[in-house]
Amino acid sequence: MIMDNYLVRYIESTISKKMKSSGVVLVEGPKFCGKTTTSALFAKSEIRLNTKTAIQIARIEPFNVLLGERPRLIDEWQTVPDLWNQAKAWIDENPGFGQFIFTGSSTPVDNSDIFHSGAGRITRVMMRPMSLFESQDSKGSVSLSSLFNNENPVVFDMNEGYGLSDTAFLLCRGGWPLSIQPEREVALDVTANYYESLFNLGNSENPKFRNKNPEILKLVMRAYARHISSQTSTTKILADISARDSRTISSKTFEEYADILTDLFIIEDMEAWNPNLRSKTVVRSTPTHHFVDSSIAAQALGASPADLMSDLNTFGLLFEDMAVRDLRVYAQTINGNVLHYRDSRGLECDTIVHLKDGRWAPIEIKLGGDNLIEEGARNLMRLKSDIAEKNQPSFMMILTATGPAYRRQDGIYVVPINCLKA
Repeated sequence: MIMDNYLVRYIESTISKKMKSSGVVLVEGPKFCGKTTTSALFAKSEIRLNTKTAIQIARIEPFNVLLGERPRLIDEWQTVPDLWNQAKAWIDENPGFGQFIFTGSSTPVDNSDIFHSGAGRITRVMMRPMSLFESQDSKGSVSLSSLFNNENPVVFDMNEGYGLSDTAFLLCRGGWPLSIQPEREVALDVTANYYESLFNLGNSENPKFRNKNPEILKLVMRAYARHISSQTSTTKILADISARDSRTISSKTFEEYADILTDLFIIEDMEAWNPNLRSKTVVRSTPTHHFVDSSIAAQALGASPADLMSDLNTFGLLFEDMAVRDLRVYAQTINGNVLHYRDSRGLECDTIVHLKDGRWAPIEIKLGGDNLIEEGARNLMRLKSDIAEKNQPSFMMILTATGPAYRRQDGIYVVPINCLKA
């Protein structure tokens, strides 16, 4: 049953499209991002594997879980990994698109129970927390799609009544559907409660999670948050832990806990973009560290909106993380991906939105202000000059935390995050 206050999600169009070309659509992402509620829009029957009893029965007779009016929603499928095999067999015997929707908030308990890739039958869709446009905190006066389609949109919005403190709040609140509350203090409390729930792994069905120390998990998350929006190596992060937290953990332990955060869709590093140039320039492939939502990083650091306003350096790094979340949501909607660029000459760009048809756009992320905007513009012009001789970008943008939206004389768009949409 869909709540009366349900807010439309961009991923609805993606799920709808995939259901027309795949027997099973797997919607995966972090807990509390709205997977089940949104997926239920497309289902005629459902079963939720969120209790021990339901999971035990499903493990005894996994085939029966598939029985019901289709499309059938199977929530938290990963608790019964054999469902993957059962769904594949069902689709083989009963061909047809859009029969099942699986949702999952972690990887399966035991991948050894999965005997095939699901290629051609099961399609994965990543669902993230809400972008500002989805939570109705962005007016959407600038569209990525319009910019890519060369529609020459008029970009001019004074964006009055919105300031840096508003972005600080939205960053700390995050994009969790339950945190979209009219009272700011209540909204922040909801997010804080969500963060603490991440460490309640003692009763997890997955022994990989259940046997881990919550305090070490918090330690790793805090260290990761201190190096957000960077390509800092594990060695340097471990040295930082030792210096700041007066505790030493091994590289193996760090990687194990980082893997858990990845499995739970809490951290989502950003891969590097390679324009495939015939050049001797070496493209750095180290991923940039990011969380699936900036509020997790803020919680890990114990940072409130007021704290961010008094520490603009930290604010800037966390804002980049927030901007990447929104860009990922928007790019996915227009059949694209978000990457970063850095080469051996020191040339870099915070994000590259790259569409599957080859079009691309570099986007620098800045808090705002004339000096930072000029710095971003110089970097974008150098990038365009150095690597875009044969493949010009569709547009160039500086994404800011506040200020007006406009197009500069050099053609670069300056867009505050609360004016952007897909």
